[in-house]
Amino acid sequence: MSVFDHKEFDNHEQVEFFSDKATGLKAIIAIHNTNLGPSLGGCRMWPYANSAEALHDVLRLSKGMTYKAAMANLPQGGGKAVIIGSPRTDKSAELMACMGKFVDQMNGRYITAEDSGISVSDIHEMAKNTQHVSGLNAKYNIDGGQADGNPAPSTAYGVFVGLKESVKYKLRTDLRGVRVAIQGVGHVGYRLAKHLHDEGAELFVTDLYQDNVDRVVSEFGATAVSPEQLFDLQVEVYSPCAMGSTINQHSIDKISAKVIAGAANNQLENNSFGQILKDKGVLYAPDYVLNAGGIIDIYHQRISSNAQAMRSHIENIGSSLKEIYQRADEVGCSTNEIADKIAEEKFA
Repeated sequence: MSVFDHKEFDNHEQVEFFSDKATGLKAIIAIHNTNLGPSLGGCRMWPYANSAEALHDVLRLSKGMTYKAAMANLPQGGGKAVIIGSPRTDKSAELMACMGKFVDQMNGRYITAEDSGISVSDIHEMAKNTQHVSGLNAKYNIDGGQADGNPAPSTAYGVFVGLKESVKYKLRTDLRGVRVAIQGVGHVGYRLAKHLHDEGAELFVTDLYQDNVDRVVSEFGATAVSPEQLFDLQVEVYSPCAMGSTINQHSIDKISAKVIAGAANNQLENNSFGQILKDKGVLYAPDYVLNAGGIIDIYHQRISSNAQAMRSHIENIGSSLKEIYQRADEVGCSTNEIADKIAEEKFA
């Protein structure tokens, strides 16, 4: 099947496939739209079942980055890269350096950064062969810690700000005693859990890796649950922070939470599920609005800025969501439909 016939193809400007026998690298880079500037998006490494699954992911993710940048008022477009393989067993310095060569072949139309399965050290390896990387020369950290270039703290803080605003809008309360189920407690989910714990939320967590779960249980008193139990929980908030499409035909009827707000990209398997959620009385925080803290961080690290300006920009996520919620209620549309309209007006 041609990529042009793929159901997730949305007039993407460029899609490139890369393979290197020596390192075992198999990767795809997709550029969705560059109307506002060069495309920027993280590089994800994941053990996809096959190349079709990887292509599906990179097409959706790159499109999401276009909408994310537009909603965050950033002068950049949307792109993404995916590497097929396990970040725990298949990664090597040589593979990352080779990925840098592939990024460089895009001639600056795509700028890469961290994403799931990729660390700051991996980006440094890529940078040996390309200058089109972000997050290497960080000047400030949203948490006040060492500025190492990892955007995860800013992503988590933005999700926290937006989740808190969503709970306030829907439930008319703060986070104390609110039950939150977090699906995925890796780099971003772990930091989100800390913010929520500090605000008095009660946490239920699950993750593909048991050590991630154990850390959150130990440090924040969370309750560990299996992936199968997740949608049976009686919680106020469901926070997907792992892979996308967790809100699908199998899960949507099981969701009892009144708020969905998480860091994962492409949470809705199909955009029509947004209206189904609204009809059920569930407030859905459009993922690309909520999780924009990371690219806001990267932007401020690349320009003449400061830590407070970056923090203020990230905190605007809350006001953006409130505007979306109010407009959605006024016209009876889903929140994701309203967010899409606003974003498309910005980058069209």
